[in-house]
Amino acid sequence: MYVDQGWLSIAEAVLSPNSDPRSDESAVSLLVIHNISLPPGQFGGGHINELFCNTLSAEKHPYFAKISNLKVSAHLLIDRHGYVTQFVPFNKIAWHAGVSQFEGLANCNDYSIGIELEGTDNDPYTDVQYACLGKIARLLMSIYPEITERRIVGHSEIAPDRKTDPGSAFDWPYFKSLLVD
Repeated sequence: MYVDQGWLSIAEAVLSPNSDPRSDESAVSLLVIHNISLPPGQFGGGHINELFCNTLSAEKHPYFAKISNLKVSAHLLIDRHGYVTQFVPFNKIAWHAGVSQFEGLANCNDYSIGIELEGTDNDPYTDVQYACLGKIARLLMSIYPEITERRIVGHSEIAPDRKTDPGSAFDWPYFKSLLVD
């Protein structure tokens, strides 16, 4: 596994229009872990890709009517089977954090990489998701040395008034144990 021009070698590339140029790639210093399922609590179906590519149909599900106009993305999505999709190259800004702050610095999108896990706050994540996330996190830490274990956070830590993900089901101690070779 390697990164070439911002793209992860093991990921399927599905380009999202929801990104911005990154003025200084060396400023990447934060890894944000999220969760997502569409419709909420349901896995599979390709709706996450549709959301991140602005093609989610409001008619497919009542919940989609509420979110189909959102312009959001993440760098990566790791599904329940460990399959990785990349929507935005690491050398660009993905629109994953929203209104956010870490250690007094606002606009976390500007200096972070966002990884979505297909899941919910309360459903256990799969072993293969943890294994994949651990390998990817170690690789990103080697490419972006400012990303340290302390600078790998959940969305809930950078937007505590709005977000709860990756939720109580995410096993932080287990995940952190995977960061050690």
